[in-house]
Amino acid sequence: MIVTVTMNPSIDIAYPLADFKLDTVNRCEAARKTAGGKGLNVSRILHQLDEPLRATGLLGGALGEFIKRNLAEAGIAYTFSEIAQETRNCIAILHNGEQTEILESGPTVSEAELVNFHHILKDLLKEATVLAISGSLPKGAPTDFYNQLLDMAHDKHIPVVLDTSGASLLAAVQHAHQPYLIKPNAEEVASLLGISEITNLTELKNSLQSELLREIPVIVVSLGSDGALVKAGEKIYKVDIPKIEVKNPVGSGDSTVAGLVSGIYHKQPLTDYVKKAMVLGMLNAQEATTGYVNLANYDNFYRQIKVSEVES
Repeated sequence: MIVTVTMNPSIDIAYPLADFKLDTVNRCEAARKTAGGKGLNVSRILHQLDEPLRATGLLGGALGEFIKRNLAEAGIAYTFSEIAQETRNCIAILHNGEQTEILESGPTVSEAELVNFHHILKDLLKEATVLAISGSLPKGAPTDFYNQLLDMAHDKHIPVVLDTSGASLLAAVQHAHQPYLIKPNAEEVASLLGISEITNLTELKNSLQSELLREIPVIVVSLGSDGALVKAGEKIYKVDIPKIEVKNPVGSGDSTVAGLVSGIYHKQPLTDYVKKAMVLGMLNAQEATTGYVNLANYDNFYRQIKVSEVES
């Protein structure tokens, strides 16, 4: 079973607008509200792939109940830990081919609520074979909270796919029990290494071989329309993807993570599951609905993706 963790979920509200005007009224006729947060986006794609999964994390208030109903209607199994404060909303305004996001910081959680979550996760890990942790931490959780989950997974010999950023990611890569796979972008890699920017693939390749990142088994660096750069052990791979028409990029990174998690769950070769992940990210970008892919186009895209080893 795959367990997905979303510590700071949200109701994702999308407002598609033909034109977004400031300082006046904008009317939206087709607003969409879904259970959101990076880990729940991952869960929806895994469910579409018919993978056995259970979603967990923290939920509170009426918005938390909405998320439960939304997941139940989709047929996604979940076991959440309850918190006193209200789960957040996150708004995406889709306009003129662009995307403007308004993200609430969300609830503040107590130490007792985090301890209760530990008990729930401990039970779920008894049946888990892969743990996927995605997104930001809620206020009240320590920066190194994900390290505690890494320790729990390590004790059960469960690989962890971690998709987060900032101080939480830095704490995880410095931890004794590192995640099996991380998926930063180039800007996040630069931040981890304390440098201003990474300007080309050579610099990025050298960064992935740095002392800080060398021991992480797999690192998948998103390059947007240019595909990805992947470090697997001592090897570096460049992934090239076809050009596509993007309708809605929200959740494409989470769809990519779902492909990585699925591949690890099935013990597929790395090059195979990286291609799967890239396809799912592209398919999500072609849909108006976040966290949804049209699998009818899967094989066509898969054949067009090239994974080639980069010389050291």
